Amino acid sequence: MTEITVLEQEKMDAEVRLSPKDYKGKVDPDWCPGCGDFGVLTALKKASSELGLYPHEILVVSGIGCSSNLPGFLNTYGMHTLHGRPLAVATGAKLANHNLTVIATGGDGDGYGIGGNHFVHTARRNVDLTYLVMNNQIYGLTTGQISPTSSRGMKTKSTPFGSVEFPVNPITSAIMNGATFVARAYSSEGKHLVDLIKKGIRHRGFALIDIFSPCVTFNHENTHAFFKQRVLHLEDEGHDPSDWKTACEKAMIWGDEIYTGLFFENTERPSLDQLEPILEDGKPLAHRMLGLTKSQAKSILQMMT
Repeated sequence: MTEITVLEQEKMDAEVRLSPKDYKGKVDPDWCPGCGDFGVLTALKKASSELGLYPHEILVVSGIGCSSNLPGFLNTYGMHTLHGRPLAVATGAKLANHNLTVIATGGDGDGYGIGGNHFVHTARRNVDLTYLVMNNQIYGLTTGQISPTSSRGMKTKSTPFGSVEFPVNPITSAIMNGATFVARAYSSEGKHLVDLIKKGIRHRGFALIDIFSPCVTFNHENTHAFFKQRVLHLEDEGHDPSDWKTACEKAMIWGDEIYTGLFFENTERPSLDQLEPILEDGKPLAHRMLGLTKSQAKSILQMMT
């Protein structure tokens, strides 16, 4: 049964209830048939509907890559930014309007490779946003090179004799760097993914959801069949998300069994916007007066154009 709080239910009863179809953008996805990203897009629309969010209350920011095209397929505010830079832009947007629901999306290459530095520091700062990483363990848009999460030994265009590198573990990295909500999902398990996205959005702080999203064209190892045979849910084993040590141990397991679910959550640590004195009282910065005269504002705009 879908989890909806009393407050959310009252809001939806009093106002117009939107269906997942209402979040559909004007442009249809151009992903390959069978791409795992379709499941993430569907889950995000359904989670937004069940949370009672309206399109004008949501901003989706992405970097570069197949999965980073996602904001263009949604009927919300969206921004397609530079490679590896969605978290920097999303952080600025959140501090400018801390009432906005900010979601960053992208792939493993964009998030853990090019944007690795931003990933570390956004986790450390505990910025209140939800980061959906569609992890296909390869660079798909550039037709198949190893990414930071590719398995050791994987043969690709850039590693024809097999990769000699060990992959990064985004779950343990996020926990060790200060993220306060860390989860993993599989894009073909819709209900499980919807529930995790809803929990991530509700969480006050940096929420990472690493999502196995198979690239059916260029990754012939980590396929849908691969995950369907291996994925287990932490919830089924009664995992305690406050236990970071066990969370890291479970995250390191990779083989015949691979865990998904909520690995770690810390609800005690304040988010970055809660620590900013200027945001304690009053409207979001984006809604406040600039304190400039018209001539001063005009002069600044002229300098910027």
